[in-house]
Amino acid sequence: MAAERPAGVDLLIRASWDRCVSAPQRYVWASIEVQPVACEIVIQVPRRGPQPAREATLSLRYCPLTLSPPRHRKAEGLPQVTLWAVLVREVDASDGVKPIEWLLWTTVEVKTVEDAIERVSWYSCRWGIEIWHRILKSGCRIEARQFETAERLKRCLSIYSVVAWRVLYATMLARAVPEVPCSVLLEPDEWQALYCAIHRVPQPPVEPPSLGQAVKWIAQLGGFVGRRRSDRPGPEVLWRGFQHLSDLTSMYCISKPREIRGGMCHQWNS
Repeated sequence: MAAERPAGVDLLIRASWDRCVSAPQRYVWASIEVQPVACEIVIQVPRRGPQPAREATLSLRYCPLTLSPPRHRKAEGLPQVTLWAVLVREVDASDGVKPIEWLLWTTVEVKTVEDAIERVSWYSCRWGIEIWHRILKSGCRIEARQFETAERLKRCLSIYSVVAWRVLYATMLARAVPEVPCSVLLEPDEWQALYCAIHRVPQPPVEPPSLGQAVKWIAQLGGFVGRRRSDRPGPEVLWRGFQHLSDLTSMYCISKPREIRGGMCHQWNS
């Protein structure tokens, strides 16, 4: 928190320790809990394990606090740091559900209720970021790469970060707007190869299928079964499906004349 940061870079961190602050209450939680509830907000909590997706109503408090340096690092002469603290706590959580409680530290000023709500919305993005990281680790298997040097790993990470983003984008977009044409996500050669492979036909239709249908087909390539109508493919089966789609698209481009394919062949390589 005390380290210098480049211009335009700020921090938003969830607190896990009840640290000392320069306030009459002496500690973080006690200092912010004496603040009045500024408002209540509603956030969408995604499904986690056996718990279904739900709405959560949170009470919100905020105030500036001056964080004291750790006592065991007194010899380093670390300065005090003034930050803004935002505390949200779930109101009337259902039985069997662990209530949400976040105490957020941020270097960005929080002067109004709208500022505090915005900081909470920033932190709630972490659910999507966690999925992206899981795709990067489990799908791309970035931790299993053995490039011997950090520079090689950085270049690989740059490419695989985009790959993981596309898988996450496909997952979220298909859930948000499943009725739009799949051409918003796939190149012509990709959706045509996908259609021909799934239906075992030599010619694709003139118009692209819907995005929701195309994403389910890609997931089927990755092993998605979908025994129940409510089942939706997740990022990991989509990762595997996109890998197969890349191979299918390559073969489609080789086997079909250009006038049938309608132009240059585009591929998504993983």
